[in-house]
Amino acid sequence: MFQVIGGRGVQAARLLAPRSAVLVEAVRGRKSRTDPVAKSKEGRIKVPPPVDPVEMVVLKERFTEYQLILRALRLEFKEEVLRKKYEQEMGSMAEERARKEAKEHQALMAFNNQENQRLLQLRILRIQNEKEEAERKKVEAAIQREQEQQEFIKEKEKEILKLQEDVKNFITLENLDERIEEALDKPKNYNFAINKKGQVFKETTLQ
Repeated sequence: MFQVIGGRGVQAARLLAPRSAVLVEAVRGRKSRTDPVAKSKEGRIKVPPPVDPVEMVVLKERFTEYQLILRALRLEFKEEVLRKKYEQEMGSMAEERARKEAKEHQALMAFNNQENQRLLQLRILRIQNEKEEAERKKVEAAIQREQEQQEFIKEKEKEILKLQEDVKNFITLENLDERIEEALDKPKNYNFAINKKGQVFKETTLQ
């Protein structure tokens, strides 16, 4: 990315580094932490090297750009790895799920067709039964009307025969004298009596 030359650049990079945690070196050479300060360095005051403001701004910008690029690369690599893992896992699962759904769809369509055929047969049978029932009722109604017509004709024939028999006893101008003589010769008594027991007593001749 970029290269810093000189001790001042290294010092500036250290100053610009994010202070997220305190870093402690594991190895400090031959001296330990509890060793006293060397006699040659007693009383010496450390003065940090001067820092160029222009160089510090440039380093800060470049370091920020470097962090952003690394972060973007990490996210892109992570996204690619996760996408490949998802495609490997969910791809086979999606294929299996699609195969199961297609098989289930075929089974449901076959069951639907079978059910439609069964309902169609039941509907045809019901329509035939309704037609047969309607024809039977129609025939029965015709037979009933025919019987009623025959009975009506028989009743009318009986009335005609009775009327013909009654016509023989009608009084006409031709047999008027004969019927008068017959009534005089054979008088009829229409009076009658009923006793307490309900018996009827009639007399055929006049007293």
